[in-house]
Amino acid sequence: MTTAIEANTYGAERIVVPLGGFNTTLLRLEFRRLTRNRRTMIFTLVMPVVFFLVFGLGQGDDDHGIGHGNVAAYIMISMALYGAMLATTSGGAMVSIERASGWSRQLRLTPLTPVAYIAVKLIMAMLLGLVSILVVYVVGAFTSAQMDGSLWFTTALIAWLGSSIFAAFGLFMGYLLPSENVMQLLGPGLALLAFGGGLFVPLTDGSVWATIAQFTPMFGINALAHAPLTGNSIHWTWIVNILVWFAIFAGGAIWRFQRDTERV
Repeated sequence: MTTAIEANTYGAERIVVPLGGFNTTLLRLEFRRLTRNRRTMIFTLVMPVVFFLVFGLGQGDDDHGIGHGNVAAYIMISMALYGAMLATTSGGAMVSIERASGWSRQLRLTPLTPVAYIAVKLIMAMLLGLVSILVVYVVGAFTSAQMDGSLWFTTALIAWLGSSIFAAFGLFMGYLLPSENVMQLLGPGLALLAFGGGLFVPLTDGSVWATIAQFTPMFGINALAHAPLTGNSIHWTWIVNILVWFAIFAGGAIWRFQRDTERV
């Protein structure tokens, strides 16, 4: 592997590596670190499955038809999306632990660039979100969830891509809250966002709560992920909701990241 040398502002030489240090070895190490965190694994992989089994199979109406599937499939999508939200937020918020321990400052003494560092965190967050969705979908497939064949892939893909909003949110909070217990602080807030966006309890059209929910981060992706199953037409407000909240969280993460690097 070829390297280049450049001088920094103090006259010292700094090694510049390809892609800023981004490579498969770093990704593998980060994945191993992430999966060794038992609290994160339980929080993001076990809880959504338990919720699906309780609310999706324990209410007695899971076989009732809804759109192109049944109620169990509807709840499965909701719980998979909730798991992806928890997973991507957790993955992004891991930066708070590294900041609290001083590890992020140590990394900046290496050839690893800030852009590569953020890219690794985002990829790990999205990978964890994908695993969370797949786990819930596998459980749903082996129980009573039913929907048209192509919708299994379509709804899972929408839920996964949409969860990138909360990967950005996790990074934002990770830089905003320098605490090792950041997810203990964010957990209740994420549950409220899920309720507010109609993820746990379907919203009644025309109600005051449904109007308020349209301004929450979960509303757009929740409606979009369920649309293929229910057969609802895609509304432009869903897309605007997703783009606006992603811009807010990503912009906040970039702002806090720049402030953080200025202190190093």
